[in-house]
Amino acid sequence: MNPRIDFNCDLGEGCGDDAAILPLVSSASIACGGHAGDEATMRATLRLCRAHGVAAGAHPSYEDREHFGRRALDVPAAEIARMVGEQIRRLTTIADEEGVRLAHVKPHGALYNVAADDRAVADAIAATVAEFDPSLVLFGLSGSALTEAGAARGLRVAHEVFAERGYDARGRLLPRGTPGAVIDSLDASIAQVRRLAGRGEVVASNGRIVPLRADTLCLHGDRSDAVAFARAVRGALEADGIAVVSFGATA
Repeated sequence: MNPRIDFNCDLGEGCGDDAAILPLVSSASIACGGHAGDEATMRATLRLCRAHGVAAGAHPSYEDREHFGRRALDVPAAEIARMVGEQIRRLTTIADEEGVRLAHVKPHGALYNVAADDRAVADAIAATVAEFDPSLVLFGLSGSALTEAGAARGLRVAHEVFAERGYDARGRLLPRGTPGAVIDSLDASIAQVRRLAGRGEVVASNGRIVPLRADTLCLHGDRSDAVAFARAVRGALEADGIAVVSFGATA
């Protein structure tokens, strides 16, 4: 059997060509009103997912549209649970109306990065997902506190890696704004994708080889060149004999 990987993209954020990207991926994490998105964008993205057979998931975040959810906020775990729960419910209500069953939850931006190392935040997210619907898969940074917290709650977890983000020697994403945090070169991105999907490892910013479990591969949909990147990533995976299949379909 050929190896396989989920290829996901963050969508419904009002800043990319979702209609062109959706046919190229197997899972979509949909902004649900925290950092971006409203009823119209959620409904439109869910309809695209349904039309293309793409697994749909919630992409909750800090409630900080001004900074696109990419600024860490000092809020207690109870408030994080409230935010995440409200956003998942918001998307689920629309998904039910559109005949789409949500498959996963993936935190966005700063919330995602904080949950990678802060176990209290990770536990708040995992507990909220498990209470809302224990059949949902929790996406988290590969080898992070979030995947550990999800597994501890009995959730299926997908260890996520990134096509066009740089890593440090701990296997964490380099902070945006630092050198190498975003990979602009398509060739460099494809080389990283092939290494992650084929070998389960990445070259960190200091040159160290870091092993990473790769269940799902993310491409950010807010890039101006996201469609070209998505097409190239999909082509590279298939050329290497790696099937692109939603994580939920691999159960």
